[in-house]
Amino acid sequence: MTGKSAPRPHRRFSNIPVSKYVAYIFLLVLCVIWAVPVLFGITTSFRSQAEVVSTGFRLLPDTWIFDNYISILQNTSTAPIVRWLMNSIFIATLHTFLVVVVISVTGYGYSRMNFKGRDALFFTLLGISFFPGVVNLIPSYKIIETLGWVNTSWAMIIPGLAGMGNIFLVRQFMMGIPKDLDESARVDGAGDFKIYYAVVLPLMKPVLIVCALFSFTGSWNDFLWPVIVYTDVDKMPITAGLLLLQDIYGNYRMIGQLMGSAMLAIIPTLLLFLFAQRYFVQSINLNAGIKG
Repeated sequence: MTGKSAPRPHRRFSNIPVSKYVAYIFLLVLCVIWAVPVLFGITTSFRSQAEVVSTGFRLLPDTWIFDNYISILQNTSTAPIVRWLMNSIFIATLHTFLVVVVISVTGYGYSRMNFKGRDALFFTLLGISFFPGVVNLIPSYKIIETLGWVNTSWAMIIPGLAGMGNIFLVRQFMMGIPKDLDESARVDGAGDFKIYYAVVLPLMKPVLIVCALFSFTGSWNDFLWPVIVYTDVDKMPITAGLLLLQDIYGNYRMIGQLMGSAMLAIIPTLLLFLFAQRYFVQSINLNAGIKG
């Protein structure tokens, strides 16, 4: 015996099912459909106004310039985009933090505590959440106006904290955590609050991170609601500000500056996805945080 194992046969392309080829081609087409407009927007932000007007669809500019971004950042009166970005970061961050607190406590109540009508209340609220959000625009605005929150950050931070989609994910995740852990903690004298933050909360990290990412991007990208509740230019988030930029730059056909503003608006969420993409993979399995 020579101690050498027999060589493994090379995998032939003929062994790959046709369905996988179809899936790869389909995903490639979707990637191109999504990527080309984004790439075109990025390169357009580096074109001169003359080149934008004179040339048709061309992915790369003839001359790369930074004048559009310089002009955007220097405009602090009619279009203070840096202030809008700071407003959006503050709103989205605080909203996300409060969402994590609310949904983790609510999910604990729906999955670990027994009270009359618990499941009926949960599924009733879950069913109501399927109604289109536009139905609640007028009642929500009247509530915000009554509370004096128009043109304030609270108009964006408070609504949507108890989203049933996030609560559903957290509840389903918690139901996969063995209740034997709760019983062991109760034997040691722990109450519901201590079981929540000392036993259950550390195990919920994967699903809470995913819900936090969804909440941050949802708050950052929200367009219709901030357009309704903000009229003060200095207090606007970036999405409402981009609509204002269409009137400022669009009327003068400053397409390069408009594209540059849009590119600046996507940088925070792009960085967030790059650094947290592995948690999206973990979220596919709702019991990713449970071992043994």
